Amino acid sequence: MHRPHRRRAPAREIFGWAMFDFANQAYTLLIISVVFGDLFTRVIVADAPDYRLGNLLWSLALALSYLLALILAPFAGAIMDYSATRKRFLFASYAVTVTASAALYFVEPGLAWLGVALLVVSNLAYSLGESFIASFLPALGPPEDLGKISGFGWALGYVGGMVSALFVLLVLGEVSAENFERIRWVGPWAAAFFLVAAIPTFLWLREPGRPRALPAGQGYARLAIARVGQTLHHLRDHQDLARLLLSVFFAMSGMSIIITYAFIYGAQVIGWDESVRTLMFVLVQITAALGALGFGFVQDGFGAARTYRLTLALWLAAIALIYFTPQIATLANRLLGLEWQAQYVFLVVGCVAGVSLGACQSATRTLVGLFAPLARSAELFGFWGLANKLAGVFGLLAIGVLQALFGLQTAMLLCLALFALALWATLGLDEARGRAFAVLHEEEAVAGRWE
Repeated sequence: MHRPHRRRAPAREIFGWAMFDFANQAYTLLIISVVFGDLFTRVIVADAPDYRLGNLLWSLALALSYLLALILAPFAGAIMDYSATRKRFLFASYAVTVTASAALYFVEPGLAWLGVALLVVSNLAYSLGESFIASFLPALGPPEDLGKISGFGWALGYVGGMVSALFVLLVLGEVSAENFERIRWVGPWAAAFFLVAAIPTFLWLREPGRPRALPAGQGYARLAIARVGQTLHHLRDHQDLARLLLSVFFAMSGMSIIITYAFIYGAQVIGWDESVRTLMFVLVQITAALGALGFGFVQDGFGAARTYRLTLALWLAAIALIYFTPQIATLANRLLGLEWQAQYVFLVVGCVAGVSLGACQSATRTLVGLFAPLARSAELFGFWGLANKLAGVFGLLAIGVLQALFGLQTAMLLCLALFALALWATLGLDEARGRAFAVLHEEEAVAGRWE
């Protein structure tokens, strides 16, 4: 059984699609992962020495944004599929992310509540945009090319992160109270980078599909509720997509913690120098880009499901290394007569995590593209986004509470359990069967039926 043939999109269109990954990485990296999270916890909230309140507020703000995104994404996807308005929804999410990110400039010590509010708004819009841009993937090429296309997008994203961070590293400087007046510009810079770099997306990416007239007497809200309900009903039959989404929930719970807390962990637990923090940032971006690009080619030959399982195994190794970094440094010094510092061992850990990061996210996006009937792709990518955002809510709330009770290093052990559960959830996943289901139901989806 073969899926109706899809031509590979023109190179310019694929590049335009991938440029959104390039552009939005400035928000992920500078606001969520590296700079503003550290600034918020250590300078704006500043509850030294363990920063547990700052960490908790950070987790709560991001968890609330993910909760709102998981409610809205599937309904927005259903509307986009029916009305062929993906680019409009994508542009709206982009405009809100840019505006709210720029406004982070006004968050200063004593205004933690403003930081929480702007984080909720900006990360909600960013998270929705992430699902919206992913929903274009199935229309960009035949199934055998989706892994390479997805991997190219993730890889270009990490290049974008590195480029966007150069200004911060060279001009804005370190995260500290003494340097606050300069480092507070990180929000406006991330916004400006996203604003400009995403322009090729809106110039060259085409709107897939054609709009269909609404049934008589039915509005988009009722239509969205009905279609989402129908999709939920049929997820019981699409067992491979359902298993994938369950695995994605566990995996992204772990990854949301790592993405949000890795650099906070480096500052609070490892106690790294500013130069090591900078080097870690560079190494993670390079290894993540190479992992996404390299595993993108591996997916199309080795299989996306097998590749995904391999990345989960890499994550288990990375989390164990993260937790035992101080002990590894101490043991090496004692047994081998070395003088390793924990912060340098942590650099090696960062490389393992970087390779896993890009490859794992790319593989899940490819699998959803393979399992989704084209006429339902925005809606099903909405559910992929739902699994991601629900994972963010769970992961960040859990780590926020655990670190408040036991400290950040011990709380990170939660990630080990989460990636083990993600691997367990894939045991019954059959890629060939999931692709056959998408073929079987493509015509029914186009005709407005999914039976």
